[in-house]
Amino acid sequence: MNGTNFSVVEAGSFGGLLNATKDPIPGKYFLKDRLGLTGMEVSLNQLPAGGDIPFYHKHRENEELYLFIGGQGQFQVDGHIFDVKEGTAVRVAPEGERTLRNNGTGDLYFIVIQVQSGSLRQWVMTDGVIPDKPVNWPE
Repeated sequence: MNGTNFSVVEAGSFGGLLNATKDPIPGKYFLKDRLGLTGMEVSLNQLPAGGDIPFYHKHRENEELYLFIGGQGQFQVDGHIFDVKEGTAVRVAPEGERTLRNNGTGDLYFIVIQVQSGSLRQWVMTDGVIPDKPVNWPE
């Protein structure tokens, strides 16, 4: 569904990303084109038990934010290895060489948000505007 100021896509459950996605990487569901995003790339991800990203990668301009929402695994940045699980958030600068693996017994679920490093000029407290009107939820 799309409106003047919004787009909506139903990706289904995270547990179905390995089978449902038609994106080039199994278990990775990109949202940029599906939602018409203009300032970021976002992907929904499912990595099965024992799965890994079999290469390091970095970016020319974009930092990444990994938000882990289920399962457990390990993340590696520039040779530093640390555990990740539901509730872990990891920011990686463009130059950081990163990879991850699922060393848990179940699937690892995470969201990746990619945006140009240094591009945030304002945030919710300086960008947010609250219109002077009541909230209305039709019954």
